[in-house]
Amino acid sequence: MTVGPVRLDVSVSYAVPRTGIPSAVSFRKWVAAALDSRIREADLAIRIVGAKEGRALNYHFRGKDYATNVLSFPAELPQGLPKGVKLPLLGDLVICAPVVAREAKEQKKRLVEHYAHLTVHGALHLLGWDHENEADAICMEQLEREILAEMGIEDPYVIA
Repeated sequence: MTVGPVRLDVSVSYAVPRTGIPSAVSFRKWVAAALDSRIREADLAIRIVGAKEGRALNYHFRGKDYATNVLSFPAELPQGLPKGVKLPLLGDLVICAPVVAREAKEQKKRLVEHYAHLTVHGALHLLGWDHENEADAICMEQLEREILAEMGIEDPYVIA
């Protein structure tokens, strides 16, 4: 039996028109699936942005002068807490709506499923998962496949 988060608080804000973008309820469901049995308490924020804001954030924080699909900003613990003490604050995700829409079209994926994948992907980054090397990428991608399959979403790494 898996035990999901005891308490999950996901705040979703839209900096772009919401037409064609999933509801906050959907984003919360996808985050809950990603965190299920991996963490017991979490607060995080998701901001859906346009290309200009996405590009500015990617440049400022990663030095890359283009908008990317999802950015993950893990929360940093305040100084002075004893080692091992963690706050429920997990971090923030920024999802760039025009990039997600373009990728879904190019990859012939359902838009809502691409949002689900990127939300799961970003949430796993907040938990410390990464894909900086091939071994880590294989593990992270397999976990994403399993989480998405539980929601009835096909393998996101198979491009039509």
